[in-house]
Amino acid sequence: MALSSHDAYSAGGGGGRRRRRSSRRGALSEINVTPLVDVMLVLLIVFMISAPLLTVGVPLELPKTEASAIPDQSEPLTVSVRADGTIYIGEEETAFSSLSPRLVAMADGATERPIYVRADGRTNYAVVAQVMAALASSGFTSINLLTETGGPSSGADQAAR
Repeated sequence: MALSSHDAYSAGGGGGRRRRRSSRRGALSEINVTPLVDVMLVLLIVFMISAPLLTVGVPLELPKTEASAIPDQSEPLTVSVRADGTIYIGEEETAFSSLSPRLVAMADGATERPIYVRADGRTNYAVVAQVMAALASSGFTSINLLTETGGPSSGADQAAR
């Protein structure tokens, strides 16, 4: 049987490919990762914002200084002094008289373990000085006073240049 050129085109010689392509669709084997990336970025932002809030639960307004942040270490002991003079170890309120014995017991005798002192900016200086002196007299050698960064400049940067 012989076909003319007209018959070849009408029989679907050129259009058959189109029909086969449209009628035979395979499963899409690619995974769309855009929604996964979106969710992961949102979770990352949430954890970045909430992580600093989980360290210590006593609300304070730390004074601002120009000092840089200290590097993180594992599980430091934190002593907080509120504006009204109440003292906290972690999140538990503690009397000044029991501050040193409790910290020595919590440090298991390791007096080189760092202690972070967080004091509200409105706290009486005498209370903060007494707390730091009590820590030093208990044998602790690494006492750090925590502040917020971004405070007023003392001009030290210009003097160094």
